[in-house]
Amino acid sequence: MLVAIAMVCALVIAAPATAVTITGLYNAGVPISGASSSSVKAGYEAGLREVLVRVSGSRDVLELEGVDELLANAESLVLSYQVGQSRGQGRMQMSFGAVGVNRGLAALNAPVWGANRPLTLAWIAVEDRGQRQLITGENDSSTQSGGAAEWRKHFMAAASERGLPMVFPADRFSDDRSLLSDLWGQFVDRIETASEGQPYDVITLMRISRSGGQWRAGWVFEGMGMDANERSAGAGNPEELVAKVVDQWAELYASRYAVSAGNVADSPVVDVVLDNVTSLADYGNVVKALQSMTPVRSVGASRIRGERMTLEVAFTGELNQLQEYIALDPRFVAQSSEEVTLAPAPAGEQSTAPVAQAAEAEQGAEESAAEAPGAAGPAYQSLPEGDEQDAADAFGSLYEVLYYRWQRAPSRGDGNS
Repeated sequence: MLVAIAMVCALVIAAPATAVTITGLYNAGVPISGASSSSVKAGYEAGLREVLVRVSGSRDVLELEGVDELLANAESLVLSYQVGQSRGQGRMQMSFGAVGVNRGLAALNAPVWGANRPLTLAWIAVEDRGQRQLITGENDSSTQSGGAAEWRKHFMAAASERGLPMVFPADRFSDDRSLLSDLWGQFVDRIETASEGQPYDVITLMRISRSGGQWRAGWVFEGMGMDANERSAGAGNPEELVAKVVDQWAELYASRYAVSAGNVADSPVVDVVLDNVTSLADYGNVVKALQSMTPVRSVGASRIRGERMTLEVAFTGELNQLQEYIALDPRFVAQSSEEVTLAPAPAGEQSTAPVAQAAEAEQGAEESAAEAPGAAGPAYQSLPEGDEQDAADAFGSLYEVLYYRWQRAPSRGDGNS
């Protein structure tokens, strides 16, 4: 069963994003036949297969020498799991350790595609029985139903399975027949104009049509230096066609942005971004606090902008262990990227090093979602808007960034608690 992705399709961000972070990249949900040890073991293997494809960016990873041994030891990579029921079907939700999975892929000499991935704005026109429809984003006022809505569901499910962030144009374009004609003709200029104000890294212009019993999709990309040649895929039904299309997209992006096996470090590095660091004393206290934590091997500042500081933290074990240690210190107040506002850069912005590798995907999709298929799968969130330097380096990083606000401990005599 495919994992449904919690995409944000309202497209309310004012400026194009330059990367989005996938959460739940190392989570999987699979059907199982029961709660016996053999069924659970089979569930581990099925879930790890799903994760290996998503993180390597290619289904070919399942054909590599040594993959069977890795799958046989899937249980050793599991952080947590839960078996539940969904519509009368047994279902198992699990979360794998990102560091362990990445090292397993490196041992297979497979690439590792990080948590920060390009956001595709998909302009897709479907022609069936002489009628053309534009697939648009779903929202409360959406008028779209029938065929286009079903196509959207297929694309969202396939994108979730491959960890590929995707959005669609706003519903207000659904009745623009002139724009639909330009899309069918793959005229990029007007589509780019219509895309202004919507978040994306890459635009794709796609036309889908049926001839006899076969569906065909042809598309071009615009943005990020992608070549303008048309690509295509064909299949006997919509779901199979969409799976082939999204597979091609994922493998193309992974070929550009995945890290080779030789560059997967033995000691993982996570970027920790802290707001409200206003003095050298704050800086010293933050570094000292992190260095005192058992999983931390080293701490180094990679960038300082106004009151925001980015630290490169090398650690041992899995990221959730580091997060648990940080959570014990009340001075580190966890934030999501949506809560982070861009700190204004002073005239003398400092940068001690380019941002190296970002943080490991959050392991904590709620396993209680065993009752709701897809709730534990990947979703995405935009990186803080306007942070160009971080975004420029994001695609080469393996892990999701961790965000905190530094909350100073009250000084003695301070009446506040």
